[in-house]
Amino acid sequence: MSYTTYSFEDVTMTISNPAVGQFVASGTGIGSISIAMTTDRTAHDVSADGSVMVSKIPGRNGNTSIAAQQTSDLNQWLIRLYNYLETAPTSQWASTSILIRAPRMQDHIALTGVSFQKLPDRQYQAQGQQVTWTLMAADIQQNVV
Repeated sequence: MSYTTYSFEDVTMTISNPAVGQFVASGTGIGSISIAMTTDRTAHDVSADGSVMVSKIPGRNGNTSIAAQQTSDLNQWLIRLYNYLETAPTSQWASTSILIRAPRMQDHIALTGVSFQKLPDRQYQAQGQQVTWTLMAADIQQNVV
């Protein structure tokens, strides 16, 4: 019998900004990380006679959602980064990059031209919660070594 293993502890995420520095997260305070491509890479146009024209569309933009515990160092660092970029020159707004590594799955994903979609929604209640940060990326390259 064969089997495979997975551990979120093997996943690391490095968020870098030239002015603020970098934060390396390896599980601590992270609930989840997800990446979604935004641009459809193909489109089909069907003519009246039924012939199909296939278009290859360039575009590697997308977004990442990072769920973090509301009291975590990661959440505090993202707040600091957001606050800095909100008042920084516009040319710095998309100066952040993210590198996600999951060696067991041979995943190396680089996100560049990263900017905040908005501040995450906040919840306050008896039990601590996670907040989800959505960041948009101008370019997402998968399996970058």
